[in-house]
Amino acid sequence: MATNQQRREAAKRKLERQLVRRAERARRRRIIGVGATVGVVVVVAGLVVFFATQKHDDSASAAASGTAAPSSTIQIPTQRVTEAARPTPLPNPANCAYTASNDQQGQKKATMPDGKNVPSTGTVKVTLKTTVGDIPLTLDRALAPCTVNSFVSLVNQGFYTGTSCHRLGTDGLQMLQCGDPTGTGMGGPGYTIPDENFSQLTYGRGILAMAKTSQPNSGGSQFFMVYGTAQLDPDYTVFGSISDAGLQVLDKVAREGVDPASAAQSSDGTGAPKTPVKFTGATVDA
Repeated sequence: MATNQQRREAAKRKLERQLVRRAERARRRRIIGVGATVGVVVVVAGLVVFFATQKHDDSASAAASGTAAPSSTIQIPTQRVTEAARPTPLPNPANCAYTASNDQQGQKKATMPDGKNVPSTGTVKVTLKTTVGDIPLTLDRALAPCTVNSFVSLVNQGFYTGTSCHRLGTDGLQMLQCGDPTGTGMGGPGYTIPDENFSQLTYGRGILAMAKTSQPNSGGSQFFMVYGTAQLDPDYTVFGSISDAGLQVLDKVAREGVDPASAAQSSDGTGAPKTPVKFTGATVDA
């Protein structure tokens, strides 16, 4: 029979063995926990690298193919701006001081219109036929008789046929600019027309206006069609409006965006439209 001393020593050894086993189990649990944590970190890091690499690859592929990565959809207002109206009617008829200029004309040669006894009342319907659809316009002689007279003359001469719209804006200034026979923004008909703007002018969806340089009376054949917003000073002659059908055509072109290579060369983000717009003809309907 074991003595009390032997029993105490046996109990002590048993307790020590239990403590050792408990410590070993605790150590294994810690190792498993750390391993699982490391595994999760590795998996998460792998996913981050994967998605970052995929994003980089997508951008690189887009750049290599010459297309821009998808951008946010532009916001185009649906409400037309209130059409312009002169506070005081112009004399009827008007006399227009067209002036010869040395702008680039390319292969297009235009004859300067007669500026005498130009009517300053009534409207003229014009349809611009393009590779993306027809754009019907209404020209208002009461707003800008000299501009309307010149535009109708250029249409009748076939000046716009075969030319392309060279500048699209989709952010801030939402318009499509056309009428340059060289497609560079530097061309014109070989003459300039007088400014016919007034302080009450505002610009927005549906407005048809003349483009110009920073100098007064420098308009020619270039014009811009506003399909959205356009916070501009009243320096640009408004000479008509765009039909609803024409605005639908412009909206479609605008949603396709600006050609990235062209936009990169400008300081304001405008550039050639990604969807080319070329005039196949233009007619005076009434």
